[in-house]
Amino acid sequence: MAERSFVEEVKKLRLGAGEVFRGEGILAVTKALLESGVAYVAGYQGAPISHLMDVLADAQDILAEHGIRFENSASEATAAATLAASVNYPLRGAVTFKSTVGTNVASDALANLASGGVTGGALIVVGEDYGEGSSIMQERSHAFAMKSQIWLLDPRPNLPCIVDAVKQGFELSEASHTPVMLQLRIRACHVHGEFVAADNRRSAFTVRDALETPQRDVSRIVLPPASFVHEHEKVTERWPAAVRFIEERGLNEFFAEGADDIGIVVQGGSYNTLLRALERLGVADVYGNSKIPLYVMNVAYPVIDSEVLRFCEGKRAVLMVEEGQPNFIEQNVATILRQGGATTTLHGKDILPMAGEYTASELLKGARAFLERYGRVEPVMEPTPVAAPARPAPEPEMLALAPLADSVNARPPGFCTGCPERPIFSAMKLVESELGPHHISADIGCHLFSILPPFNLGNTTMGYGLGGAGASALNAPDGKRAISVMGDGGFWHNGLTSGVANAVFNRSDNLTVIVDNSYSAATGGQDIMSSTALNPTRSTGHAIEKAVRGVGVKWVKTIRRTYDVAGMRDALKEALTTGEKGPKVLIAQSECMLNKQRREKPLVRKAVAAGKRVVRDRFGVDADTCTGDHSCIRLNGCPSLSIKPNPDPLRTDPVATVLDSCVGCGVCGEVAHAAVLCPSFYKAQIVSNPSRWDRLRQRVRAVLIGWLQEREARQRARYAF
Repeated sequence: MAERSFVEEVKKLRLGAGEVFRGEGILAVTKALLESGVAYVAGYQGAPISHLMDVLADAQDILAEHGIRFENSASEATAAATLAASVNYPLRGAVTFKSTVGTNVASDALANLASGGVTGGALIVVGEDYGEGSSIMQERSHAFAMKSQIWLLDPRPNLPCIVDAVKQGFELSEASHTPVMLQLRIRACHVHGEFVAADNRRSAFTVRDALETPQRDVSRIVLPPASFVHEHEKVTERWPAAVRFIEERGLNEFFAEGADDIGIVVQGGSYNTLLRALERLGVADVYGNSKIPLYVMNVAYPVIDSEVLRFCEGKRAVLMVEEGQPNFIEQNVATILRQGGATTTLHGKDILPMAGEYTASELLKGARAFLERYGRVEPVMEPTPVAAPARPAPEPEMLALAPLADSVNARPPGFCTGCPERPIFSAMKLVESELGPHHISADIGCHLFSILPPFNLGNTTMGYGLGGAGASALNAPDGKRAISVMGDGGFWHNGLTSGVANAVFNRSDNLTVIVDNSYSAATGGQDIMSSTALNPTRSTGHAIEKAVRGVGVKWVKTIRRTYDVAGMRDALKEALTTGEKGPKVLIAQSECMLNKQRREKPLVRKAVAAGKRVVRDRFGVDADTCTGDHSCIRLNGCPSLSIKPNPDPLRTDPVATVLDSCVGCGVCGEVAHAAVLCPSFYKAQIVSNPSRWDRLRQRVRAVLIGWLQEREARQRARYAF
């Protein structure tokens, strides 16, 4: 079950020539692929292009009608290697994954693909996750494109430009026999708009045709001496062909070219933000008409020398708007101007920030500084102080306020309410209190939240599925065992080989905890090989334990309910103290609560609306019993756990309370009881559409409880004095 269903939206993919397509950027990319005659598509989900994979999965029937092969790849490397189908055959293929971590995983396949070149168009759609809201290290795709000489498209973030970029990307790839990378930022993926659709096209040359007439060209295989020839071919043939195509097709755009003797060069992806800043400064209108000349680089690599010199001719100064560092484009433009004998002054990182996302506020400040320097906007003047009156009126006394951070703690990101991964780390904390701290090698995924409060577990993280490999050096005979963590998604991504099999081969004595929540949860809840759901187009239900035993692990234990904190604690303790040598694997299973709620809540609402009896579990805290120890919060951190004033006037410590967001997983009480600290938790059942028996039982309970309360009240009154 993916994070979002596009079953209704994909119906728009059937629109024909002349009809207006309205929707989201991701959906527009899919429509553009269909209109381009793509023969196969593959990819691995990850922000911000997870939804592209979800759209393709929901559009299986449309893809099948056009003979398009679609694969949910095991990793980004698998996806990139799929483009090998375009090396010898005139097949248009597209792959998609998150950048830059995905590009790094796929680097071997992409480098080989770029070296040998392609016959059919090969398009790599990368989700550029750069900026403050990113969940990965701050790097750009640009460096990889330059390193392997893959052309990089960065279109203006509106639907017509994105659709054109997809179509022209295939054509550019075929014209230059080079793979093309289409970079989509988060805002471009989720921008809404419209464009005039064209008819969907079936590939003239199909995958079946390729299988019936196999072709082989040794010169396309990266093997000496061909690999040495590829480098010269890139420079002498492919690069000039790409430059000609970009110039002739006008992929880069000029706006208000001769309107002034200064100008701005901007990457296509930053165009909207820049226009907003210029509009705020009064040199552009709300329709995008600028008084300042603009050169929009929808192709970020290669930089076209002739277009740069054309734009800068006769201009005193130009501002280069290039998000991120290093400033590759700025350096390239500076070289072009120097070698071309241009006298134009080039500004860039001297005015704009060297690193970080170019938000609207940052571009507003940078554009203002540039335009002020060259007299296009009035400098912002400090307000002239007004002379104070001879006898100033007494000002009201102002209370000095302390900074908010001094009184309000920052709330770190954490697990969802009811997440089955939370009790795993609660159990680890309990084991830590008994056996002492262990080195914990963390991994990419939801479980990475364990490094933050309240758990504070995890020493390092090296990449998706690399939790086990991250602890591989930390093996000492008869020493403490290191713990490594990986999710089921990371396990199938590459953790089985790089982590578990590697530990077997090298006779590791460490413990690997595999968090099996039935989905690739962190990327949006897509099915994977070990998912228990029946997927109509994918093979699921393959147990992780069988795979682990298959590569030689002897000590394997599966906990089928992670909410059993005491059981998790005992299993962890056993794995860390057993005398048995060799790698140990503990598989912790429970379904992702977010996906479970997505599936069950609509069914519950439907049942309640139909008048059926529905019972839901909720947990609570008995305020009279709660001691105010708050171990449930300290060892758990569930968002539905909070505190409230103590109802007992003789006690001042606040008591724990369970909010209405509780999903009834029960881990709060399990943690408290496993820690042998708290008996105050209770479970209640909320019954919708109760039966007659439910109502009768409730009335009897109310009468009995009321009688007991009155009796207790009378006893208290008797001894009050």
